[in-house]
Amino acid sequence: MSSSLPSSKDSFSTLYAHLLTLPPTLLPPSKPTSPHLTNLISSLYIHPTLEVTLHLLNADLPSAHFLCRHMQAPPAFEGMFLHGILHRIEGDYDNARAWYGNVADSEVFNECWGSKDEALGFIGEVEGLGKKGKGDKGELGRRSVEEVKRVVEFCRRKFGEGEVKDARVAWTEDDEEQREMKKGMVTGGEGFRKF
Repeated sequence: MSSSLPSSKDSFSTLYAHLLTLPPTLLPPSKPTSPHLTNLISSLYIHPTLEVTLHLLNADLPSAHFLCRHMQAPPAFEGMFLHGILHRIEGDYDNARAWYGNVADSEVFNECWGSKDEALGFIGEVEGLGKKGKGDKGELGRRSVEEVKRVVEFCRRKFGEGEVKDARVAWTEDDEEQREMKKGMVTGGEGFRKF
């Protein structure tokens, strides 16, 4: 491994800067861009929302999804928003719209988009590219990265980059409706997905 590649001694800022040099994750990836980074990202012991952003930038959707599923209820609006971004990237546009709608009144969403209509329009543009090949992939990729960068800056200010030994500090408790929905996903009912 060359010295310019991230190593186990790198910080959030170093890995983040490196991931921003990679091609943007706009459409469903077949695998992480840099699989060797998954363990490095997971071993940073940073706030889970920041860890999710690194996994998203690395196109490691299974790792990002694992964390998002623990932050999918208020007051974890940052995790909920990232859950929507994850579904947009994986091509589940209706689910992405639902998550964006769930957080449209949150501080993080408004700082990133300002307008629910603008955000939903962006999802529609990405969907047009993914399903019909229409749209400017470069411009949409730039906007996708900009969205993640705004979430990162919000989360850096709110949570900092300090060590978080136990990610459960950010996890939320599911209500009965969420538990039933998850049960259906795990047992092969509504929304079942394979990773």
